[in-house]
Amino acid sequence: MIKNILVVDDSPVARKMLVNCIPKDRGYEIHLADNGQDGVEKFQELKPDVTFMDLTMPVLDGYKATEKIMGLDKKAIVIVTTADVQPKSISTVMELGAFTLVKKPAKAETIEEALAKAEQKISQG
Repeated sequence: MIKNILVVDDSPVARKMLVNCIPKDRGYEIHLADNGQDGVEKFQELKPDVTFMDLTMPVLDGYKATEKIMGLDKKAIVIVTTADVQPKSISTVMELGAFTLVKKPAKAETIEEALAKAEQKISQG
């Protein structure tokens, strides 16, 4: 069951938009990080069930942050959120271990679908 969600994005507006797409009625605890390094540190500290990861960020980008998180926990569920949906970018993040990719700006139904898939994976162990 998903309880903790980590949202990693350097844009306060993008973070807010994504958080607003996450269903409010499920009691999720939502944590925020404003760059990849902060995201990796919060991942280690919080062990979230799902991490939403932007790709283009200062300090540590989403590619490297995803790689580090997957190195810490091979079962981590990282959902990449990006406006960069070029085939090379998508294949790179999937090779790094991302669970799925959601195009920005995210829509509530797309986020809900991604969370439902993640929930399914968690329940299967």
